[in-house]
Amino acid sequence: MTTYLNVPFRDKAQAKAKGARWDNEAKKWFVPIGRELEPFTSWLPVDPTKLASQQLAGPNKGVTLSRLLAGVATAVEQAFRQGVWTTAEVVRVDGDPHVYLELAERDAAGSLVAKAKAIVWSRDVERVLGAFQIATGVRVAAGIKVLISARPEFSAQYGLTLHVDAIDPSYTLGDLEAKKRQIREQLKAEGLFDRNRSLATPWDFRALLVVSPPRAAGLGDFARDADRLQRHGLCEAVYTHSRFEGEGAPASIRETIEAALAAWPGQDLPDAIVIIRGGGAVNDLAWLNDYELARFVCLNTVPVLTGIGHERDNTILDEVAHQRFDTPSKVIAGIQALIVKRARESQAAFDEVAGLTLKQLRKAQGEADQLDSDIRRQALGTVTKARAAVEEGMAGVQRQAQRALHDASQTTLRALSNVRAGAGSGLAAARIKASSLVMQIQADATRGIREARLDIDDTRREIEQGARNAVRWGAEAAEATFREVVAQGPEKTLGRGFAVVRVTTGQIVTSAAVAGEAATVQVQFKDGSIEASVRRGKENL
Repeated sequence: MTTYLNVPFRDKAQAKAKGARWDNEAKKWFVPIGRELEPFTSWLPVDPTKLASQQLAGPNKGVTLSRLLAGVATAVEQAFRQGVWTTAEVVRVDGDPHVYLELAERDAAGSLVAKAKAIVWSRDVERVLGAFQIATGVRVAAGIKVLISARPEFSAQYGLTLHVDAIDPSYTLGDLEAKKRQIREQLKAEGLFDRNRSLATPWDFRALLVVSPPRAAGLGDFARDADRLQRHGLCEAVYTHSRFEGEGAPASIRETIEAALAAWPGQDLPDAIVIIRGGGAVNDLAWLNDYELARFVCLNTVPVLTGIGHERDNTILDEVAHQRFDTPSKVIAGIQALIVKRARESQAAFDEVAGLTLKQLRKAQGEADQLDSDIRRQALGTVTKARAAVEEGMAGVQRQAQRALHDASQTTLRALSNVRAGAGSGLAAARIKASSLVMQIQADATRGIREARLDIDDTRREIEQGARNAVRWGAEAAEATFREVVAQGPEKTLGRGFAVVRVTTGQIVTSAAVAGEAATVQVQFKDGSIEASVRRGKENL
């Protein structure tokens, strides 16, 4: 019958030198048939059922500690000849080429219930640990829960050790996913899950609070594009760092963000909080699946953007954040895209306003020119009519005077004829009468002429007054129209924060292409103008 030995790992060379052989199937050393057992006494198995009968009478007699523990080892070996699937939490991992694990079990309150040492032999590391990491993306490290196939082995020198020969990847993935599901359901039950995601998207990005691990992978890519935006005065990024792995990492992230917001300059908060880190094993990112940290993000009044890991990675922070991106570089790319979009929209709006303003100015100028022409034409017509009326009045006065003179002349001639016909006796009386008549005629003529002149003066004054009123009314209408035109002019538009750009010839610039051809331009504001040089470039931000 084959006799198996309990050979500790450190004694294997000694056992082999004494003639022991290794059984690959049983994974134990044994004494070949025919060899004496005496050289192997210290490694022989002990029947635990016979230990009590081997004790001798007397207070100072008993079995040695090594034989007692050897019996324990035999009992363990007999009870666990095959591996047993066991759930445990990994507390510590170290060693090379053999990997030594410290496993533990905790109750719901977190109190330690059990702990044990385990080992993965170097020959099994790739098959057990490598396959596990490939299947899950998770490194076997402190903090994860595992379902392992382990065979207990007891050694008098090293105590109980679990020899691990397999790890079930589905259990660990299920545990990680279950933790995220529990956090997700709790936040939904509290009505907080969509709180940050429902915040209004910033219209533009002017200031960012960036949180990442020190020297994080992907931080350089983010900072390169962010620095370029900052150099052009478009968006400022303020960086702060925190641990993202290990016990206390979630609390450290919360405290870092709170401290940065409390110290934020000015009254306005940043437009967004950016949480980024490079890729890694699933359990490296699992530290971010923390209820308190997720709740902090949900309740934050500042939109949170995440760029954690790679495209395949997903944490509870990605789910509750206002917007998630696959990588840190994609976060800054999205921010830059929005800034460029808003710049183009603003330029288009400015061009539209400038075009409408120019069109309105041209229309107002045309209306003013037309009104001025109408006023001039009406004033000229009024003056012409007044002049014609004056000339007609003067002609009437002249006709009346000529008629009065003609009548007086006829009357004089008739009187003279009558005097001549009256003979010499009535000559004196006729002369007197003629003289009196002439004087009367002259008085009548003088009075008629004076009255005619008065009528002419009144008519001329009325015409002049009418002409003056017409000119004044036309000037007042022109001035009112001009004020209305001026009120719709560029000063009012400039007062609303716009500016008018002209080249040196005075022509208004309405496109970047025209501005690019000029060396300098003149920018008109509400309170004056400045000259600005034009810098050409293809960089588009």
